[in-house]
Amino acid sequence: MRRIALLGNPNCGKTTLFNLLTGSNQKVGNWPGVTISKKEGQLINDPSTVIVDLPGIYSLSPYTMEEIVSRDYLLDEQPDLILNVVDGTNLERSLYLTTQLLELEIPMVIAVNMADLVKKAGIQLDLTVLSDIFHLPVLSISAYRRKGIQELIQAIQSSEKIGDVIKFSPIVEEQLALIEKELNHERLNKFWAIKYFERDQKMIKKDCAQANCSLIDLMVTKSEQWLDSDSESIITSERYDWIETAMASIKKETSHSLSLTDRIDQIVTHRLWGIPIFLLVMYGVYYLSISTIGSMGTDWINDELFGRIVPDAVTSFLKTIEIHPLIISLIVDGIIAGVGAILGFIPQMAMLFFCLAILEDCGYMSRIAFVMDRVFKKFGLSGKSFIPLLVGSGCSVPGIQASRTIENEQNRKLTILTTSFIPCSAKLPVIALIANAIFGGSQWVAFTMYVLGIASVLISSILLKKALYGHSKPIPFIMELPAYHMPDWPSTLRVVWHKIQAFIKRAGTVIFISSCLVWFLSSFSWTLQVVDNPSDSLLASLGNLLAFVFLPLGFGNWESVAATIQGFIAKENIVSTLGVIQGLSADTTEHSGALLSQMSTYFSSASALSFLVFNMLCMPCFAAVGAMRTEFNDDKMAVKAVMYQMLYAYFISFIVYQLALILAEGNHLTYLTLLAIGMLVLFIGILLMPAKRVYQLSHPFKRLRKGVI
Repeated sequence: MRRIALLGNPNCGKTTLFNLLTGSNQKVGNWPGVTISKKEGQLINDPSTVIVDLPGIYSLSPYTMEEIVSRDYLLDEQPDLILNVVDGTNLERSLYLTTQLLELEIPMVIAVNMADLVKKAGIQLDLTVLSDIFHLPVLSISAYRRKGIQELIQAIQSSEKIGDVIKFSPIVEEQLALIEKELNHERLNKFWAIKYFERDQKMIKKDCAQANCSLIDLMVTKSEQWLDSDSESIITSERYDWIETAMASIKKETSHSLSLTDRIDQIVTHRLWGIPIFLLVMYGVYYLSISTIGSMGTDWINDELFGRIVPDAVTSFLKTIEIHPLIISLIVDGIIAGVGAILGFIPQMAMLFFCLAILEDCGYMSRIAFVMDRVFKKFGLSGKSFIPLLVGSGCSVPGIQASRTIENEQNRKLTILTTSFIPCSAKLPVIALIANAIFGGSQWVAFTMYVLGIASVLISSILLKKALYGHSKPIPFIMELPAYHMPDWPSTLRVVWHKIQAFIKRAGTVIFISSCLVWFLSSFSWTLQVVDNPSDSLLASLGNLLAFVFLPLGFGNWESVAATIQGFIAKENIVSTLGVIQGLSADTTEHSGALLSQMSTYFSSASALSFLVFNMLCMPCFAAVGAMRTEFNDDKMAVKAVMYQMLYAYFISFIVYQLALILAEGNHLTYLTLLAIGMLVLFIGILLMPAKRVYQLSHPFKRLRKGVI
């Protein structure tokens, strides 16, 4: 079996190329010990060749988990070939990683991607010169346009060339030669010499050679004194100096006008219009997902498929084969009602995932992080904190784990604590349920929850930053803004399918077990007798014990309390629990039964909004709490984080319910929402102002007396 390592920078088109080379012959999982995605697949028409898609990285330095995973794989597994994908529109940056890969002495093929964008930008690349410099096959491709793919496949199957390692300046080469002599490795001698020169402690510990580290350290110290810089910066500068010299003979620009990407960025990253445009885009995403296209499929699945067709068919079949009514109740009222209530919202989730995948693939998501960095800096965070929030919109667990890339310890902990405030995919069915059942499918409900999540992150950052950590200088945020391009539709659909598939697996495991448990608790009393009325059940008794806690929030009934508690296991359980309870309390002979039909018996408009706010902001599912515990590496800190989330959710939900009661009589909940958003915007705006300006606003009469006005 021949193994090919696919490697390149983020946003270089690597994933699109991987899908083209492997087709449907893919396996998706996680790397051992980490949650970073691992993808591999067989080369089309060549089952003896396996392509491993390594995480997108900018270098082989051990700064991020992705870089560590990629470097360890290349060193430990020794693939037969490296397929290095570089972005033709930004060749200088991409070649930095290439210069490091050459030092691994592994055969390599270089694919210069985005040839169509290179041509459109008026750039001419002489790849023959680049091939001569490296003594490697260098091919021009366009993964999006599917050009040059067959030539690339042929190069992958036939090439076994090991490229030439680049030469640094004479003084650095002299010091590296001395270190190589001291190390005397059988292979990768220069690679290890550079790592020792850079003082890469993780790699030095990994090296088994009995080197004289004190002597090597003395050599490096002298080099730093001669060149007046730290050793790592010396190597970085040397690489870029080499690249700059090489690019003079490779690249020629024939046009200097603003590109389409630059013109779009002048609008979407504008200081004033950037955030309003972002909010408008997200409103449109939720409008498509919740109120229009997504709701059509959800309505049919809830009302017809799991509301009538499946229960009728299963009940008739089970009665035909003379199954006991209690078992029929378990299957129909427990499993189908619970799991079906979750699966009914798949069309809305698929539409949301599809819209977000388009935004990410076309390049807009990175602009959002750039725009939000300006806001986050005002709250003591940086744009790096927004990346986990973006990831957390899919699932809080990888979102929390994505905080590892934040160097500042205080910012990292704050990001871990607040990431779960952003509505994840598991919360979407809850949002859709309340929006469809209580508020007529209005998209403003989902949009408000998203805005509330971001506002909660910022407010919590202020409270916790000042209370726990004081003030610290935010870390500069550096992120690539790739050129805009049309999404690769097969890749986009494949991403959506993988996310929906993962959600269905959860429905088939966690939700299935939880639905069975809720059915049991809803069907039996403390004497283990079958109950006719769910209000006499075990679940009702347990819910009533805690119902008084939620009375000030408006949902002090045992049904909503039981659903909230089940949501701590998995947020999807909120919907499935209500589905099971409703299935038991509904008239099953008529099967009128979609979950939406009886929601008004549990909630008023005010209490439904309060219920939704609490479950969006309270502690996340147990899996996310476990991820928080792992990332904090501190049990006490994890407990404090959960306590803060519960208290914060309770307080905000209390305010929302009490305000809603005031306006509910006039049916002005929409105005309440706009008022709440306006208050949050005003609050954030005041916080963003300089302290002196806030003082002036707070003392207008004092300013008037002094004649300022």
